[in-house]
Amino acid sequence: MGSPVYVWLATVQDAHELLLELAWTLVDNPALGHDESGRPEIPGLAVSVSRTHHLVAVAASYDGPLGIDLEERRPRRFAPLADRWFTATEVAWMRDQPDQLNAFLHLWTAKEALGKALGVGLRGLRQEVPIGGGKIESAPGLAVTYLPCTEGVLALAAPVGVRIEQRGPLGVIDS
Repeated sequence: MGSPVYVWLATVQDAHELLLELAWTLVDNPALGHDESGRPEIPGLAVSVSRTHHLVAVAASYDGPLGIDLEERRPRRFAPLADRWFTATEVAWMRDQPDQLNAFLHLWTAKEALGKALGVGLRGLRQEVPIGGGKIESAPGLAVTYLPCTEGVLALAAPVGVRIEQRGPLGVIDS
């Protein structure tokens, strides 16, 4: 099944600092670098980061690909973003939900996490994501999982069936 994915969530601090803190628990002397597109890299690990105004989420595993995205629940204009980035099926599903903001955040974070895992970002991603999480048909071997987060929506794109250990610097959170 592969190695577990370790996910840490913390209140605002430097995302790279939190990623390195997690990496120190997994590899000796981790060195943080960035690829040509600016994505963080740590030799020996698949890593991903996401930051909001108040929270930071980082993920690391010995196996990849891996992508994480976090969005806080707060009022926002989301319809124009949905119309631009979501498929017709996704937009229709979102508009049918009693809490459209929450539905938007679930689709948005899944797309962002998948784009990070595939290394294409949102701009290079035109795939439909599974509503409610699960296996991604257009990206065999990957699945989206939603992790507990009381302040927002936290999505992880990782290999199918991987075990996830969600923690923070102070221990297990939101479980």
